[in-house]
Amino acid sequence: MDISGFIGEEQDEGFVRKIVDKVGDLLTAEERIEYVAVQKNLVVTISPDAIVLTSRRFILVRPGLLGMTFHDVPWREVHDVHMSEQMIGATLVCRTTSGVVLSLDKVPKKQARRVYAYAQKVEEEAYEKRRVMELDKLRAGAGGVVLQAPAATPAPAAAPPPADDPLAALSKLKQLRDAELITAEEFEGKKAEILARL
Repeated sequence: MDISGFIGEEQDEGFVRKIVDKVGDLLTAEERIEYVAVQKNLVVTISPDAIVLTSRRFILVRPGLLGMTFHDVPWREVHDVHMSEQMIGATLVCRTTSGVVLSLDKVPKKQARRVYAYAQKVEEEAYEKRRVMELDKLRAGAGGVVLQAPAATPAPAAAPPPADDPLAALSKLKQLRDAELITAEEFEGKKAEILARL
């Protein structure tokens, strides 16, 4: 594997090659290594720790006397990644949704910033997916509106909320408006439809 994209920011070429070879054996179908950050101790160490970012996982690599230990977390289970810079180097902390904390200190600042920026991009994409799913649920509950229907088939008619529970439909509609997911005009129009059915 070509490692030239992973050694431009003070990473040790021999160590990066070793890590990339090992992690390459662990990759799933269509998974690819995006970045490698390597710890830089002031005291010379044989094998520093590293963070490997893949298209699907955050991996903390800890070399030992008898091999390497890999602590990997799928991106869907990463709660957040934080970075703090010190006088020399930076510390990266990855918290998972289950409360596990992975951290690596003494990472060169430039590498730490790259890891942090990549993690923020992944978090923003995950947030956007969750937001769209929540929006779809709220809209469907407020009047059965179908979002993202296939272009080749006509959208099914909106199912009216149960006639015996217009308050629930109005409540969900108000949640959409309060969350600024629909405009005031859309709210008033839907509200009028619901009230007209009474």
